[in-house]
This record gives sequence, C-alpha cells and structure tokens, in this order.
Amino acid sequence: MGKASLYAVIVNVSEIAVLLAFVLYVAFSDITADNHRAIQTMAIIGGLMAGWGAFLDIREALLSRRRVRLIEDLEESNTQMDTLNHTLRAQRHDFLNHLQVVYSLMEMREYGEATDYLEKVYGEIRSVASFLRTKSTAVNALLKVKAGACADRGIDLQMDIKSALEGLTIPGWEMCRVLGNLIDNATDALKNVQQPTIRLTIAEDLRAFTFTIANNGPAIPEALRESIFEAGVSTKGEGRGMGLSIVRQTLSAHGGSVACESNAQETTFSVTVPK
Repeated sequence: MGKASLYAVIVNVSEIAVLLAFVLYVAFSDITADNHRAIQTMAIIGGLMAGWGAFLDIREALLSRRRVRLIEDLEESNTQMDTLNHTLRAQRHDFLNHLQVVYSLMEMREYGEATDYLEKVYGEIRSVASFLRTKSTAVNALLKVKAGACADRGIDLQMDIKSALEGLTIPGWEMCRVLGNLIDNATDALKNVQQPTIRLTIAEDLRAFTFTIANNGPAIPEALRESIFEAGVSTKGEGRGMGLSIVRQTLSAHGGSVACESNAQETTFSVTVPK
C-alpha cells in the first residue's frame, strides 16, 4: 500500500472516531456553557481532519488517473513494438526464400527476372529499414505504425531521420506519446486536402534533440496558436483538444518545449528536448 493510501486510511478512520465521539458526547451530555467549548473543539478537529482526508483522497485520485494513463501509454507502445517485431520476423523468415529464388533465376540465366525480383525485395527491406534509424525501439515502432496508417489514408509521410536519438532523456514510450499526438493531429488536419503530406524531421545538435512535424493542411487561426496547447482548446470542436496539452505537459516534465508556426501553405510543430 502506498504512503498516500495509508495516510488516507488513517485519516478516514480518525475522522470516523472523532465523529462517533462527537455524536456520543452530544447525545449523552447536556449542552451547557461549561461543555460548549469542548463541543466546539471537537467540531473544529473533525472539520480539519475531514478536510485533510478529502485532500488526500483527491491527491490519490489524481495519482491513480496518472497511473492509468501511464499504463495505457505503455500498452500502446508495447503493441506498436509487437507490430514492428512481427514485421522483422516475417522479413527474416522470407529472406532465405528470396535467396533461393534469386539463385534459381541466376542458374536459369534469367538475369532480367532476377534483377526485377531483387528490386522488389530491396524495396521491401528498405521500407522496413527506414523505421530503424534510431536506437529507440519504441520510436521505431511508432513510426512504422504511423506510416502504415498514413498510407491507408493516402497521406504521404516523408521522414528525414538524422539522429539515432542516442542519449535521449525522455523515455521512449513518452516520446511516442509526443510524436504520436502530433502526427495524429497532422493527419486530422489533412482531411479534404489534395496531395496531403506530412514531413517528419528528427535531428540533433550539441545542446538538444529536435523534432518537426509539418503538414500542408489549412492554417491554424493566429488567435489559437498559443492557447491550442491548453486542455480543451481545439480547432476540431468541443470535446477535443487534449492531445497538444498532453504533448506540452510531457515535454515540460523533461525540460523540453513545443511551438507552432502556421500559414496558408504549411503548419509546423517544433519540439526541442535538451540533452
């Protein structure tokens, strides 16, 4: 049992004891000027203990909510890594078959067929390899999943990965929360857009890691470009607007930041994570 939970139990039990004592005292004692102060004292103590107990209950509820969100994020990250692992295992399983096919074609002197076959296989390998450029397995898995989702929606996801993210101070699953929300927002912004495109760039310099996610969707109104990071503020209507708030909170906890620039041609979210 956590300390907060233990304190909450102790305080609640004490509240019940004080309340019971107060009720018995009032029930079996005549209220006179002599015992009026004692009743006041017991009421004040009971009120203070009730307030403290409520504070502990609220804090425990907030911690529980945070734990639930953490578990959900970890489960999603684990699912994404399972998807990537399945793809890699399937590719490894097929590798020997590909070699046998190419060897047979070469023996038959079907060099043109062998070249065509190799080009197809190379394209598949290169497609998977494009998601394995960082040392964060969770980030690699996220990029694989998001690339598939973008392809299904006809969105051209262009990735320029210049950093292996070695030494990234944010845990991989939390970085996935940041990138996942930003990519999802960009995807949503591209509804009814011709030639929808998202450009993701991952880089680093001596001081920080940088991530940019740009899309060619409609501009975000200037009045919303700062408040859009607040919970409940969204261009998508009521009941939305938690993703960017989560992004800012996650980054702030690790000394990072996020900013938005938007015009008629492109909307760009820039993330900085200090080393």
